[in-house]
Amino acid sequence: MHFQSLASVVLALAIPSARATLSPNIPGMNLVWQETFIGNQGDMVDLSQWTVVTDLHNNQELETYTNLPSNMQLSGGQTLQLVPQKSLLGEWTSSRIESVQAWTPSPGKTMQVQAALRGGDSSLDQKAGMWPAFWMLGDSMRHGTPWPLCGELDIFEQINGQLTGYGTVHCDHTGGGACNEPSGLGESIAIPQDDQFHTWTLKIDRSSNYWQTETIQWFMDGTLFHTLTGAQIGDEGLWATLAHSPMYIILNLAVGGTWPGDPTEATLSGWGNMFEVQYVAVYESA
Repeated sequence: MHFQSLASVVLALAIPSARATLSPNIPGMNLVWQETFIGNQGDMVDLSQWTVVTDLHNNQELETYTNLPSNMQLSGGQTLQLVPQKSLLGEWTSSRIESVQAWTPSPGKTMQVQAALRGGDSSLDQKAGMWPAFWMLGDSMRHGTPWPLCGELDIFEQINGQLTGYGTVHCDHTGGGACNEPSGLGESIAIPQDDQFHTWTLKIDRSSNYWQTETIQWFMDGTLFHTLTGAQIGDEGLWATLAHSPMYIILNLAVGGTWPGDPTEATLSGWGNMFEVQYVAVYESA
């Protein structure tokens, strides 16, 4: 989710949701934090753990982010559902949440950030303009550091319902730099099926204790699809913004924007284009 500039009705029915599992046990890793979205249908997320973002406009997106249950709610089946809605006037609303906490791996340790995610079951032509994302921003952003110098790690992005997931890093300055802005440094992987849950993982490995050989890796369902090293960034200070500095988690569903383009008349409003989350977890090596 390329970051550029900052700027109620409870639904009676929801698409049935598969029952979620708790964050998995990972050999050699300790669970640091998790969110499993337990609650009644229509409930808000836990505001001690999440900030619900409104009044934010980035990347020429069309949505207005709200805190309304029509755009964001616990499903009652241990998932979070972010749902795009189009008004009779053609205006789009959606939701974005950000973790209150931020994390970075301890020196010599490995940190793993992971979530199980899926899209709605609408057809490809009905998903034009949809842009779900699971990503992290440097906590320094909250204290005045501009983007992309604060650092950004996109763990999962998808546009227009295409069966491709993207993992990307952003850093340094706009217009080139070590992270090739504004495009960033990224890779992609084919998604077997959009409306089934897949596990998306980011692993920051500091176990080598030398910044040039430290790595950031991206996985879908355990399959590695992108690796970045400190040596590739080539600047110890910039690498530190990505691998040695706290970052907070963001889950959002954007509509339109510079990357996916605008929705079409066929784009579906509602549950068929939802972005559903089973759990989010942060681990660190034992």
